[in-house]
Amino acid sequence: MNRKISALLLSALVLPGLGQLYLGRKTIGGIIIVIVNLILVLGLFVLLRGLSPLIAAQIAGGAISITPTEVMKSLDDSTGFGKAVLAAFFLVWTFSVVDILRAKVER
Repeated sequence: MNRKISALLLSALVLPGLGQLYLGRKTIGGIIIVIVNLILVLGLFVLLRGLSPLIAAQIAGGAISITPTEVMKSLDDSTGFGKAVLAAFFLVWTFSVVDILRAKVER
């Protein structure tokens, strides 16, 4: 398989930035991976912040079970910020794929 196709598949399907590392472009690959990890941690923070009232109620013993409706109602306040985090991830993913498509690969 062509190195460029392998790098493209790594960045598009496994982890953005991994294809750059595969091609030997360590600086840009490392930067992309760090940014992706920061976005994922931010997304986890948004999710836990939205679910914290339900988690606190479960720990306090107020709720026996949590329904999907309660989860969705709890996450309604953070949907705008969650969409922004998702958009940021999509932009970094797109940049990673386009960067590999534009890269010159030595054989």
